[in-house]
Amino acid sequence: MDSSEKGSLAQVKHVVLVLSGKGGVGKSTITTELALALVHAGKKVGILDVDLCGPSIPRMLSVGKPEVHQCDAGWVPVYADPQQKLAIMSIGFLLEDSDEAVIWRGPKKTALIGQFVSDVAWGELDILLVDTPPGTSDEHLAVLENLRKHRVDGAVLVTTPQAVSTGDVRREITFCKKTAVKILGIVENMSGFVCPHCSECSNVFSKGGGEELAKLTGSVFLGSVPLDPLLTATLEEGRDFLQAFPESSTYTAISQIVNTVLSSLDA
Repeated sequence: MDSSEKGSLAQVKHVVLVLSGKGGVGKSTITTELALALVHAGKKVGILDVDLCGPSIPRMLSVGKPEVHQCDAGWVPVYADPQQKLAIMSIGFLLEDSDEAVIWRGPKKTALIGQFVSDVAWGELDILLVDTPPGTSDEHLAVLENLRKHRVDGAVLVTTPQAVSTGDVRREITFCKKTAVKILGIVENMSGFVCPHCSECSNVFSKGGGEELAKLTGSVFLGSVPLDPLLTATLEEGRDFLQAFPESSTYTAISQIVNTVLSSLDA
């Protein structure tokens, strides 16, 4: 396939989807932290925020609502850092009001996703992370169909420890198998609560659902990320948690997940 067929993804080395079976499991949080950890590992990273229902990436990375400009190659991504190592394109940039609900019929959503995927001038990237809508909807298929013109290296699936959430992720696993998307692994988010005073981790929910699901489905278990008030606070403030708290167990967990994903992509 020549670079003209690949379009705006021609200089993107790897494309990774971040999927969840339902909303509220912290998929955008994991996407943000994976992106920051990859930047810390010396990679040039892009985030394509296709979560039409709740585009939270811009707030988490403190980029506000900039004007999106166009060049000959398409929309110019917004950079979250002065070094231009982290590029973002989000539906949130295009909404008149960031608090408005996106109530669109399927064809309009599909057309926008098609534009998103094919018309962003990413330039050279090591990894493009795609923050997808929760579930296995038309939007997922639209993302996949448009990315297939390039390729999808795989998907990271995000779940929480409870059985109901891991049940939703089973559907994501089936979706990946049916659409021939490689599963890079499963992340168990909100796995215990880190006390802000003593740093002890308590299991608020049940534990081990993600690991058990990985075993049952023959997938890689990438690791557990706890509920950490410091992480929540830095995301609300748009600060880099990994830079602020390199000694934390949450930092260690995210770093290990990124190392495993990078090894899998380079294999």
